[in-house]
Amino acid sequence: MKLFIDNNLPPRLARGLAALFEGDHEVICHRDKYGDTHLLDEEWIPALGVEGDWVVLSGDLNIARRRPQRELFFRSRLVGFFPRAAVMELPLPKKAARILSVWDRMVGLARDVRPGVFELQQRGEQFRAL
Repeated sequence: MKLFIDNNLPPRLARGLAALFEGDHEVICHRDKYGDTHLLDEEWIPALGVEGDWVVLSGDLNIARRRPQRELFFRSRLVGFFPRAAVMELPLPKKAARILSVWDRMVGLARDVRPGVFELQQRGEQFRAL
């Protein structure tokens, strides 16, 4: 899986996941892929779509809910996972633990569903389709 972590989540999370899954999955954060340049959703979403096969982990639920961003996301054939507010408020180690607890399910959904947007809940193994 190629996982892109946007600016709404800490780069340390992406770097930690990248180190953990080195050789099995590619994980990169917005800052490491695009530098300090803050790209708008309308710039990085289609860029990832052109590259192909990217999965997005984002704290910005507007991408999944607002019509222009959502349509752009689907046109770009991306799969997105969006943590609920309760997950976003967790300290970084607990947030990372939550993501790791559903990692295999994320990989499976990313493989089987394209495009798609899913909400990462605070508990359980299931994702809610948005």
